[in-house]
Amino acid sequence: MIQELSTHFNAILTFGIILLAGYVAGRVANFLKLPKVTGYIIAGVLLEPSVTGLLPQKFMAHSSVVNNFALCIITYAIGGSLSFRKIRSLGNTIWVMTIFESVMTFLMISVGLFFLLPLLTRYAGLSVEPVLFLPLAILAGSLGAPTDPTPTLAVKEEYRASGPVTTTILGIGAFDDAMGIMIFSLATAAGAAMVSGSAGGLASAIIKPLGTIFFSILTGGLFALFLLASSRKVQDKGVMVALILGSLFACFGIAQAIGLDELLSTMTFGCVVVNLAKDEDKYFLSVRDYFEEMVFTVFFVIAGANLQLGILKSALAVVIIFVALRVAGKVAGSYTGAVISGAKENVKKYTALGLVPQGGIIVGLALLLKEQPAFSGMATILLNVILGTTVLFEFIGPLLTEIAIKRSEEAGKGE
Repeated sequence: MIQELSTHFNAILTFGIILLAGYVAGRVANFLKLPKVTGYIIAGVLLEPSVTGLLPQKFMAHSSVVNNFALCIITYAIGGSLSFRKIRSLGNTIWVMTIFESVMTFLMISVGLFFLLPLLTRYAGLSVEPVLFLPLAILAGSLGAPTDPTPTLAVKEEYRASGPVTTTILGIGAFDDAMGIMIFSLATAAGAAMVSGSAGGLASAIIKPLGTIFFSILTGGLFALFLLASSRKVQDKGVMVALILGSLFACFGIAQAIGLDELLSTMTFGCVVVNLAKDEDKYFLSVRDYFEEMVFTVFFVIAGANLQLGILKSALAVVIIFVALRVAGKVAGSYTGAVISGAKENVKKYTALGLVPQGGIIVGLALLLKEQPAFSGMATILLNVILGTTVLFEFIGPLLTEIAIKRSEEAGKGE
């Protein structure tokens, strides 16, 4: 009994340390004019078992439960941003640019890394088996597609910016995560088939991933309909939050248990709710107000604690190449999409600068790979590359967004 109480006490104490350290680090980051997420990740690095040891190894070994909780909330919020009414009001430009920049970034990173990995293993000290070159490149490409719109929103508010470039960057950022999850779903299914050696031609490479996506979407949609039907007469906010989270966690858990894409299911859950609910605020505001800040704090601190500096150092060349290929993909893809959709000249020239930041969902996807045995030979490398580049992009992202807003002469034109 005493041992059990001690175990529970240590777990609760650890959770408290994470929240307090994240809060302090976030405030320090803001004081230094940096995004809070950068402070959270640095706090996690300092708390890591091999640095200060304030986060026990036992806690880190079971942190997937906390990560999954956070991912449920994050993907639900992403789905909630996909209101068809808002999408139609933004026009074709944002949709076309989102598709081109995300797909082109995925292809740029995947193809580039595939051809460079043999050189990196030979001359840069990277330890990867040749059989993993293609799945590693594909997974890295899928992780490079999404964009974090948070820094853009912060810069927009700071400079009271308004105009086509600002609107386009924010619109792409909102829909980019959804596109990224779709690409990631296909990439993980194809990568798992390659690693296991059971590719089996067309059935495994195309039909099976598409089937997984279809049933993942179906699962999310069914749970959303259940929530909407069961909450029709519920007015109490506390009861509403319990019902939302219960349905959301059940959706995630069942999708995970039967081998579907749990993130796609919970994102679909949010998307169906926001488009069918008569009062969408009832389903999103309470969750955002009560849980959003805590979720991001815990999520990024734990992500930072997963950063292994030794592996990051050995993969430094991959980090540099990933950054270069990702920026090239964003620039080429957004410009191509802007030209095809007939966007204004400023949108063609400056939008890509605001698409550089990466954060939340990419780190979550990388953490999710660690839970899949098929990717044990590459998940740690990918996670450290993603965490390293996320910190870098969160440093330079706001600066590039500021340049885009000022050069497009949209600063000071908002309310």
